[in-house]
Amino acid sequence: MIASDPSVMMGKPVIAGTRITVELILEKLAAGESVEQILSEHPRLTHEGIRAALAFAAEALKADVVYPMEKVAG
Repeated sequence: MIASDPSVMMGKPVIAGTRITVELILEKLAAGESVEQILSEHPRLTHEGIRAALAFAAEALKADVVYPMEKVAG
C-alpha cells in the first residue's frame, strides 16, 4: 500500500497510486484531525491507506536508531 518513487513527491513514502505522503497523514493525525476529516479532505484516501501509513511509520521506528530528545521542563 506504501510506495516510494523518486519521481513522485521527491521519493517520500506515499499511499500507492496517490501523492498523499505518509508524513502528511501523520502530521494531520498529530494535529488532532480525525480519520474522517482526513478522508473527507482526500477522497482518494481510504481507511486502509491510513492504517498502512501508521504501520509503515511504526515499522520505520523499529530500526536500531537512537533519537536523542531534549528533556522537557516539568
